[in-house]
Amino acid sequence: MKKKFIVLGILFAVFGFAKMNAQILSNKAMGALGKGVSGFTFSDADAAALAKESIAEMDANNPVAGPTDGYSIRLNRLFGKHASTDGVALNYKVYLVKDINAFACADGSVRVFAGLMDIMDDNQLLAVIGHEIGHVVNHDTRDAIKAAYKKEALLDAASSQSGKIETLTGSQLGKIGSAMIDSKHSRKQESEADSFSYDFMKKNGYDVNAVESAFRILQNLSEGAESSFITKMMSSHPDSGKRADDAKKRATKDGLYKEYVQQKIDNTAPAKATPKTPVKKKTTKKK
Repeated sequence: MKKKFIVLGILFAVFGFAKMNAQILSNKAMGALGKGVSGFTFSDADAAALAKESIAEMDANNPVAGPTDGYSIRLNRLFGKHASTDGVALNYKVYLVKDINAFACADGSVRVFAGLMDIMDDNQLLAVIGHEIGHVVNHDTRDAIKAAYKKEALLDAASSQSGKIETLTGSQLGKIGSAMIDSKHSRKQESEADSFSYDFMKKNGYDVNAVESAFRILQNLSEGAESSFITKMMSSHPDSGKRADDAKKRATKDGLYKEYVQQKIDNTAPAKATPKTPVKKKTTKKK
């Protein structure tokens, strides 16, 4: 794996910006940036264009599961019916790495790591990925890109004699990429994405108790050997235990709560049936 991903980064949208085409932003947005306008136009289309270039770079530099891989088959079985949610077109792929992670981008790209699929069953995966989709639908991913882009672009605009930015350099894009990887959604955004996940599960007839269960898994992991690292990393996010409690309260209020029992996890591809060789009948020659 050429890029290092943060363990347990499930609740963060992660983007890589290396070698990105700087001209994908609209001329209007670029002109506003050059003039130092604080509220420059940054549309959903601009954010999606940046994300699309980013995810293409990431896909090219990470082991992506092929269509016949068991991980891909499982993910497509779960989310094939959710190619579009709340007007957002979605696409899904699996990275064959052991990190426990999932993220979504402003263009609707959702990437799930094999490590996550190894520890969560179908309903728990639906809950976690539903959360990530929530960040896209709620425009959290767009706002995160905008903040990082504005910071780097305006710094250079302020120091430029002409005050006008025509293109972004590779160095600028690298700074934006680093800022995006280090960024974290606010507690409010995380809570709203949690609510989206619960509503997503309920609306589609899935077991809403898996939302609590997924957070319990994260809570248990945070209390293990990596607890100090995970606690530091998630310091700006709601506690997994509290989020589990909140999901339980909602399910109880809806009259749907029951203790969730994790189901079987199977990431293997179905065995191909071996065609039977027809048995030739013996014939006897007439004398």
